[in-house]
Amino acid sequence: MITHVHSVTINVRDLDEALAFYVDVLGWEKRQDSNEAGMRWLTVAPPGARTAFALTLADAPNVSFATGCGISLITDDVDGDVAGMVGKGVRVKGAPETMPWGDRATWFSDPFGNEFFLVQLAS
Repeated sequence: MITHVHSVTINVRDLDEALAFYVDVLGWEKRQDSNEAGMRWLTVAPPGARTAFALTLADAPNVSFATGCGISLITDDVDGDVAGMVGKGVRVKGAPETMPWGDRATWFSDPFGNEFFLVQLAS
């Protein structure tokens, strides 16, 4: 039985630049950073999150990527988080708005063009 998502792979062009964005700009934690047999395994996650994000180079050997995947992140203050992100230069598609199903949300991108849907669940 599947109980939870362990990690989601994010394709990046530079691991150190990606690490700086996710840790220094978004405030996430670096979970793992190892280099075994010439391959670096680097994961980050929001503080306390169960699911980690594996940062992987596009040209890494033996790596295959699914395309068209969406990644949603839950927040308890979408407006505050977006204001903080914009202040740090993060590309945000627009101000948070109420979705037809009642949640407030918007999209933001990392420096590599990966998009994330940031959602504040309706109470």
